[in-house]
Amino acid sequence: MAQHEWIAILDFGAQYAQLIARRIRESHVYCEVLPYDTTAEELDRRGVTGMVLSGGPASVYGDQAPHPDPEIFTMGRPVLGICYGLQLMGHYLGGKVTGTDSREYGHATIRAETNTALFKTLPENMTVWMSHGDELSEPPTDFEVIARSGNGVIAAVGQAERRMYGVQFHPEVAHTVQGLEILNNFLFNICGCAGDWTPQSFIEQAIASIQETVGEQRVACFVSGGVDSTVVAALIGQAVGDRLTCIFVDTGMLRKGEGKQVEETYRRTIHARFRFVNASDRFLNRLAGVIEP
Repeated sequence: MAQHEWIAILDFGAQYAQLIARRIRESHVYCEVLPYDTTAEELDRRGVTGMVLSGGPASVYGDQAPHPDPEIFTMGRPVLGICYGLQLMGHYLGGKVTGTDSREYGHATIRAETNTALFKTLPENMTVWMSHGDELSEPPTDFEVIARSGNGVIAAVGQAERRMYGVQFHPEVAHTVQGLEILNNFLFNICGCAGDWTPQSFIEQAIASIQETVGEQRVACFVSGGVDSTVVAALIGQAVGDRLTCIFVDTGMLRKGEGKQVEETYRRTIHARFRFVNASDRFLNRLAGVIEP
């Protein structure tokens, strides 16, 4: 099965990592939030399309600071560093990161070079959201400064040939007015994403993956009646048809009539074999006298 395009978000402890993922998925591009030390080898093996380095509370010079696999910067894949991610990129590629006397937090106005891929079609002056202590004071040699804040601080850098960009502000938050457009420029202008990841495409890809994995075998799927197991059962059912058997275990700790309700729902909607296992006595007898199971 062909690998769909996807973006890796390396999480350096950012409070906004999941928000970055949400923004990217809203643009119909698949992404995953991964540990900051995910190796370049693993990312390459999985055919990553581009990478976002998240922000984080650390300083690149801190003893316990999280650092990525340096090889991610030599993979030839597009990279967008956000806040701490920008500082990491600058640090590893020969730039200079310096501390400041106080954190910059809140709205700021930046002046951007709008002829660059990251800021294409955007206004020259933009309101963004800053939240940082350290800053990139000198960019790597082959990078150009493509935006500065009103006090002259570097707000964004880029290296067009290597498709590597970094911003000191947070494009993922609503306070950055053109933030979504900036992320979309990275996704579509720089990474070349198609933006065709939709619920329907996910279903089709999941079904194809299940069919490839299962082959002609039968599948037993234990279900609870909750959202997760029900979605899994529905996808497997579409993939293998009547070769699926759903198994529901009543532990005796459900609400009155809930087990039968689950069975009726599955028989009506999943169209698979369904086995109802009443294990109430077994569970409750073993729990007799137990205060904190």
